[in-house]
Amino acid sequence: MKTKAALDALSALAQPHRLAVHRWLVERAPDGAFAGEIAEHLGVPATTLSFHLKTLQAAGLVRAEPEGRHIRYRAALDTVRGLVAYLTENCCARTGDRCN
Repeated sequence: MKTKAALDALSALAQPHRLAVHRWLVERAPDGAFAGEIAEHLGVPATTLSFHLKTLQAAGLVRAEPEGRHIRYRAALDTVRGLVAYLTENCCARTGDRCN
């Protein structure tokens, strides 16, 4: 993962509703959920949720997949793994004893 992508992902997650949405979708991986389910679970109005989902999508953290008349949202676990790898890339650069 490049620095710009990592910053975009961290920025998208640095908001309580977006972090909650993403964590909830990670719990439901790989199935994901429809927007109505997410809104109901989090108690967020649909218009507010739509804004947050678009931000998460733009950062590559969520994927939207049409299913009939609805859209299923899924956590992009490959992006999450890339972000974790980026953040821990130099964890043990100096001494190998800190990353057990």
